[in-house]
Amino acid sequence: MIHHMIALIIAVILDKLIGDPPHWPHPVRWMGTFISHLERRWNRGKRRKLRGTAMVVAVLLAVGGASLLFVSGAYFIHPAAGIAAEAVLISTALAQKSLKQAAMAVYEPLKQENIQEARRKLSFIVGRDTEQLAEPEIVRGAVETVAENTSDGVTAPMFWALIGGAPLALIYRAINTCDSMVGYRNEAYMEFGWASARLDDLANWVPSRITSFVMLMVNRPEQFSRKEGWKILWRDAKKHPSPNSGWGEAAVAAILGVQLGGINYYKGIISDRARMGAPVVMLEKQHIVKTNIIMERTVLFFLLLLCMGGILFEMARAWS
Repeated sequence: MIHHMIALIIAVILDKLIGDPPHWPHPVRWMGTFISHLERRWNRGKRRKLRGTAMVVAVLLAVGGASLLFVSGAYFIHPAAGIAAEAVLISTALAQKSLKQAAMAVYEPLKQENIQEARRKLSFIVGRDTEQLAEPEIVRGAVETVAENTSDGVTAPMFWALIGGAPLALIYRAINTCDSMVGYRNEAYMEFGWASARLDDLANWVPSRITSFVMLMVNRPEQFSRKEGWKILWRDAKKHPSPNSGWGEAAVAAILGVQLGGINYYKGIISDRARMGAPVVMLEKQHIVKTNIIMERTVLFFLLLLCMGGILFEMARAWS
């Protein structure tokens, strides 16, 4: 676990400094290509739930096997080579820098009062219709994206990386990618994406809750006492249709003193999401910057918490 911990620290630094350069080879893009190939071939005919389960198993075996082979080979050469290989692979499973950049790409045109460009940039990171959104709704979309994906895109893969190194971090990312591609509750994917969605719920259950707790521990609520912030988190987190996504959104809403959730449109179809938080202050563009700061603080202290846990585990193992 010490090797995993060192690799994780390096990976977080790499992701913060370099992120995901668009033209560099990236395992997640390879996963997406493989998932698309299997989906086109298997999402047809009868027994789609079984076919979708087989797809997830095939993807996880391919990703886990390839990453384990690569990392084991590197460790066979030298422990330093193994740590370096793990660090690089884990960094590809993290998305802190790209998430921050995506949110700031929405903030910058809002700062310049270019609402059309802000709508366009938001459409790159959300599934909802953005063409008619006013500024507060654009801000809500960006804030909700960062709040939800702080766990999905950063702390959850960190959590699994500490436990199982790069192979488990990439297996988590493969699960998450399967869910993002086929885990929809519509006619095309209701059965085929069932296993992907359920497995993603399971993989994110613990990390999402730890992440929300860390958010409130290291970010003082602007409009409430900490006690009131915790009440908002416990009250609202379970309102989200996802068993995990609401934890990050409820925590950020409590910290900022805003209300998230509300009316969204998806290809013209209305969706009324549960409200989270209290509208003490109206959403404004500066909340995008503040949400990024919440994410950065949360990731830093989440890393410290994981390192403390890893050290205590190694101490207990040595003592026993």
